[in-house]
Amino acid sequence: MTTTGSAGAAAAKRVRLAMLEELPVGTGKTVRAGDVELAVFRLSDDTVRAVENRCPHKHGVLAEGMVSGHYVFCPMHDRKIDLNDGLVQKPDDGSVRTFRATVEDGVVWVDAV
Repeated sequence: MTTTGSAGAAAAKRVRLAMLEELPVGTGKTVRAGDVELAVFRLSDDTVRAVENRCPHKHGVLAEGMVSGHYVFCPMHDRKIDLNDGLVQKPDDGSVRTFRATVEDGVVWVDAV
């Protein structure tokens, strides 16, 4: 099974993040990929999304946020962020970087910049 998330900028390398079974559905996990701290989410449809782990507003840790559908809500001020494209939803603005995540043979990989 291969599951693809959104792609940010062109990837420099592929990094193994975790086994899919280690990621609870609907809960974020903080993972380091080289010099980048990621928030990794396994959604209810078993797709995996990876975004930078800081809200653009006040730098809340997104992995600690509540997940609903393909959105995460910042735990500090409830900013709603789309995990597909990283955009903060209106009436707020801003964005976070997204990273392409794939699942191959139960292993979660991310293309990190």
